[in-house]
Amino acid sequence: MPDTPREPPTDWQTHLPFDPDPGIAHRARIGVVTLASDHTIEYDFRWLLDLPGVAFYVARIPNSPQVTTESLAAMEHDMAHTASLILPGVPLSAMVYGCSSATMVLGEETVFARLREGRGDIPPTTPITAAFAAFRAFGAKRIALLTPYVRSVNQPVVDYVTGGGFDVPVIASYDSGDDNIACNIPPETMRKDATALGLRDDVDAVFISCTSLRAAEIVADVEQATGKPATASNHALAWHALRLSGIEDRIEGRGSLFTL
Repeated sequence: MPDTPREPPTDWQTHLPFDPDPGIAHRARIGVVTLASDHTIEYDFRWLLDLPGVAFYVARIPNSPQVTTESLAAMEHDMAHTASLILPGVPLSAMVYGCSSATMVLGEETVFARLREGRGDIPPTTPITAAFAAFRAFGAKRIALLTPYVRSVNQPVVDYVTGGGFDVPVIASYDSGDDNIACNIPPETMRKDATALGLRDDVDAVFISCTSLRAAEIVADVEQATGKPATASNHALAWHALRLSGIEDRIEGRGSLFTL
């Protein structure tokens, strides 16, 4: 039997009074442009940015999961439009572009210009921008790099880091050219390999590059094992976005960077 038709309500109550509260992002509202192929940044940010009054908002940029210098550079075309999709007309405290290798292929200033084109003059950061800020905060000069990239992508990464005024005594890679594979490298494997790099005498700090890697959760373990500072793309990026937003909270259990 069909449902008996219901009479429409006759008592319409409108304009109910309320007092707006500051909202879930009353301390910081962070915009994040991440890759269509990224598996990890949102997972990491939910943990790293777990602070009352802090929220992040994501738009995904079209990209190929095959990581080449050409596919990385191609994202510039869609960057401004993707940034414009994040809470249009609502103030943001920081704007993040979530790709380490693409930033180093395009250059930070190009990325910043595209983000501002799409979303206005909001303090911008990228994984390598954040990593450089972290290295300076650590007082580190000689950086060991751990990446998932193939050699043709690793070389621009080394060139960019050295061009930023740091030395790269060693780079180690899993030689994967696919985001859908990089995201499945076990954290325990990266912990072992990053620790081995950090124990070298010619290294001051360790940086694990790539937002798809599940590396944020192992940073504190690497530091404990090596006695040296460490960070990773999502790890540094979340920290720098907080600092750009004026959030100076010390957060325990996230590695030494979050307690500086």
